[in-house]
Amino acid sequence: MGSVLYFSVIALLLALLHPCLAKKTYIVHMKHHQRPSSYSTHHDWYDAQLKSLSSSASDSLLYSYDAAYPGFAASLDPHEAELLRHSDDVVGVYEDTVYTLHTTRTPEFLGLDNDLGLWAGHTPQELNSAAQDVVIGVLDTGVWPESKSFSDVGMPDVPSRWRGECESGPDFDPKVHCNKKLIGARFFAKGYRMSSSSSFPNQPRQPESPRDQDGHGTHTASTAAGAPVANASLLGYASGIARGMAPRARVATYKVCWPTGCFGSDILAGMDRAILDGVDVLSLSLGGGSGPYYRDTIAIGAFSAMERGIVVSCSAGNSGPAKASLANTAPWIMTVGAGTIDRDFPAYAILGNGKKITGVSLYSGNGMGKKLVSLVYNTDSSSSLCLPGSLDPRDVRGKIVVCDRGSNARVEKGLVVKEAGGVGMILANTVESGEELVADSHLLPALAVGRKVGNLIRQYVKSEKNPVAVLSFGGTVVNVKPSPVVAAFSSRGPNTVTPQILKPDVIGPGVNILAAWSGAVGPTGLEKDTRRTKFNIMSGTSMSCPHISGLAALLKAAHPDWSPSAIKSALMTTAYVRDTTNSPLRDAEGGQLSTPWAHGSGHVDPHKALSPGLVYDITPEDYIKFLCSLDYELGHIQAIVKRPNVTCAKKFADPGQINYPSFSVLLGKSRVVRYTRSVTNVGAAGSIYEVVVDAPPSVSVTVKPSKLVFKRVGERLRYTVTFVSKKGVSTMSKTTFGSISWNNAQNQVRSPVSFSWSQLFN
Repeated sequence: MGSVLYFSVIALLLALLHPCLAKKTYIVHMKHHQRPSSYSTHHDWYDAQLKSLSSSASDSLLYSYDAAYPGFAASLDPHEAELLRHSDDVVGVYEDTVYTLHTTRTPEFLGLDNDLGLWAGHTPQELNSAAQDVVIGVLDTGVWPESKSFSDVGMPDVPSRWRGECESGPDFDPKVHCNKKLIGARFFAKGYRMSSSSSFPNQPRQPESPRDQDGHGTHTASTAAGAPVANASLLGYASGIARGMAPRARVATYKVCWPTGCFGSDILAGMDRAILDGVDVLSLSLGGGSGPYYRDTIAIGAFSAMERGIVVSCSAGNSGPAKASLANTAPWIMTVGAGTIDRDFPAYAILGNGKKITGVSLYSGNGMGKKLVSLVYNTDSSSSLCLPGSLDPRDVRGKIVVCDRGSNARVEKGLVVKEAGGVGMILANTVESGEELVADSHLLPALAVGRKVGNLIRQYVKSEKNPVAVLSFGGTVVNVKPSPVVAAFSSRGPNTVTPQILKPDVIGPGVNILAAWSGAVGPTGLEKDTRRTKFNIMSGTSMSCPHISGLAALLKAAHPDWSPSAIKSALMTTAYVRDTTNSPLRDAEGGQLSTPWAHGSGHVDPHKALSPGLVYDITPEDYIKFLCSLDYELGHIQAIVKRPNVTCAKKFADPGQINYPSFSVLLGKSRVVRYTRSVTNVGAAGSIYEVVVDAPPSVSVTVKPSKLVFKRVGERLRYTVTFVSKKGVSTMSKTTFGSISWNNAQNQVRSPVSFSWSQLFN
């Protein structure tokens, strides 16, 4: 009682001194195991902690977390937060973080429209049937339940183990809007509500319900597990059958993102509930900056999910091509980058000098005809970027405007041109975007072009006395080569949180992806876009993430006894690194060869992942040994693993010793790095594998043994790799790459290797 009285006295004094302190949301990490027996629940204990601070704090408890985090979220003023930090029961108090969304054809591109071949003696139909027991939880902007992608025609009853539900809202009726396909729909808005009332007081409030007013959540959920829908298209583009990766899996949506962002307190509440509801896969197409895992809301929630056998798939981020730009880097998360598919939407500009320029567009209105019109490009920075209010109607009325890519949304630039009286737009890449082309459903005739072509057009406008052009549109083309190409926007390694873990893990389809859309918003998402469409085409690692979430659900259906790390390993070690022209994967940034810092293990291959031959398994105890090797304080490790008895008596000498399916080797402090890995045979008894090493000239790589003989299924064998930086070889590049593969006639189990030097040898 003494400490409670002390807090009350101090809080009273502070309240008198600071009567008008603004409240914010804080996430409070408690010493979970220290709950006094006098409190029947953790919620009661947390509530008492807050009541001891001040009378105003008594109703400030927003969320009590159970499965995902040892603690709670509360609305506090800075002094109340500081008081809590000094409590013996509290490990840490952290201000709420805002995360951002990482904003047809892909089943065919991935080979999922063909028979997947025999899977452990079962037919593809049996695999689809097994997937009906798998639930994918999607944390995003909610769901548009009327979409045919969430039809439950032919679906059996909801699995009896499911503990989730659909919540009602002013525009959402669970009895009408949920079914045997969409089996869960919840919303979490307390963090958003707190922030909106203080930081965004004039922001129009969105109805609090599971309904998707944005489109992003409907798009990602249907990409993961949408039912097949015939004659789907975006205003005529990309027409065909739209379906998710696991079309028979169940969907549960958790709305944690609102107009002002996705708040960590709401995300954590969504993850907490999804774990308790019984999802098998968690899909999060969102993220923030990178930082220590004990400060990373998503990493902490994902650890709890992993311990319960849930696969967690997250987007890598859209901050490429900048190096070290990754989000969601924890080793127990599947971190997904983005690549192109073999479908394109060509559009053309014919210049007055006769040159025909090719770009891309999803413009669906009336064309421009054949008459050439004036072409303008203003080199003033705000005008060249076509920022709102930057264009003078006297300069652009009746003309096509060249706009530089960057700073504001691509579709907004088109709206700026249109409102200033322009009749068309050429969106030209700059150095940052390189040659990457992303198609958009513009509000006026417009196309996007790469940097080199953009420079040609800029030069033409500058040098020609009367520059003119006309735009035309070519519809949809497929079988585009080469594909896939790594998207320039896809975030890159190295992993700044743990450089010994290579990230991203894989890439998947993330450019120009067709999926279901919300009826509340137009395809551009702009307020002034009054068009409505049942499907939309979007790009981002937000789109690649649910592809992998859906594939993970298929693997879970095929192998229900596999751990999340085994499923992750199967997708990583079977990924490919050569495109449809049999050349190494290329990077849309400049067209040069891609590296594992951009594509990880490569592009996912669902066929091969179903029967990977070998898997690298990792237990929760292995992850704890990994965390102990990071030299975090014990309290911080307990924040992640939620176990009071973690001692770090066992830990890895180096974080890279964890049994990861890829290698990131840091040379410099030592010339020699040695790692031992173990692989589990999930193929036939009697399988024999031989190692194949691809190493750069600056490093010698030795693997012992060089042959693995598995007598039985489920047998686990170890091998040791020794990496030695050679003397006298220049390491001026500081980074280079290779691979280690275990091969036989049936399987190639491949691990990429990155080599980095922190200092140069003589």
